[in-house]
Amino acid sequence: MAAPSGRRSGPVTLSLDVGGTGIKGDTLDLRGKPTAEKVRVPTTYPLTPNALLQVFSTISKSLPPCDRVSVGFPGVVRDGMILSAPHFILEGGDGTPEVPDLVRAWDHFNLSAATAKTLGKPTRIGNDAEVQGMAVIKAKGLEVVLTLGTGVGSAVFMDGRLAPHLELAHHPLHKQKTYNEYLGDQVRKRIGEERWNRRVGRMVEVVRALLFFDHLYIGGGNSARVTEELGDDVTLVGNDAGILGGIRLWDQPFVPTHGAKID
Repeated sequence: MAAPSGRRSGPVTLSLDVGGTGIKGDTLDLRGKPTAEKVRVPTTYPLTPNALLQVFSTISKSLPPCDRVSVGFPGVVRDGMILSAPHFILEGGDGTPEVPDLVRAWDHFNLSAATAKTLGKPTRIGNDAEVQGMAVIKAKGLEVVLTLGTGVGSAVFMDGRLAPHLELAHHPLHKQKTYNEYLGDQVRKRIGEERWNRRVGRMVEVVRALLFFDHLYIGGGNSARVTEELGDDVTLVGNDAGILGGIRLWDQPFVPTHGAKID
C-alpha cells in the first residue's frame, strides 16, 4: 500500500496487529490513511511478553512518529490485560505442549501498560478479531466477525456496540474438536484446501444457528483461501482490517479495553 503524501489529519495512530505468523504495524492518520509503508516482522517462538515488546519497539522505530498506539492481540483481553495467549504459551506455534514459564508470564500480563511504557505513548489494546471487526462492521443489527489464521478468532457486535467476548476458538465445533483444532492453519496444511473449505462452510452454518447473525464477516490471513459459497449474509474481508481497526479502537469509548496512560 503506497504511503500518501501531504498533511497530517488529527492524531497519528501506530496500529499493531499481532498474529501467529507475523506482527504488523503501520501509522495511520485520523481518516485511517497510512502515513508510511506497513512493516511486518515474523513471529518467533517461544514468544515472551518482553520479546513482543521488543518487536513493538522495532516496528515503531521503523515508522514515523505517532501520538497513540492500538494493539490487536490474539487472545482474551480485559482492562488491558492478557487473560489468554493460546498461541504464545507454546514452545512453537504449532500445537506443541504448553511451557509453564510462558503460561505464567502471559497470565494477567498488562500489555497495555507495558506497551505504553515501552513506546512512550498512550495505548489501547483489544482482541484482534474485535479490532478487525471495528474496521468492517456497518453498525446495523447483530454482526459477527470470525478470523481465520493460525487459529480462529471471534467477535460479536450489536448495532455497532461490542458484546462481551466469546472465545469460540476453544469451544467444540465438530466431533469434540474445537474451532482451532478443526480450522487452524496447521489443519489446513494437513488436510488440503478443498476439505478445509468444506469445514469453513460447516463452521458458518453452526455459527448461523448459534447466533442468528444479520451479517458475518470472515477475515484473517486465510480468508483469501476461502472459495466455499457461504451465502449473501457473509462477506470476506481483507487482512488489512486488523490495522485499520486500530483507529476505531480509539473512536469507541465503550470498548471494554482501557487505554494505558503515561505516568
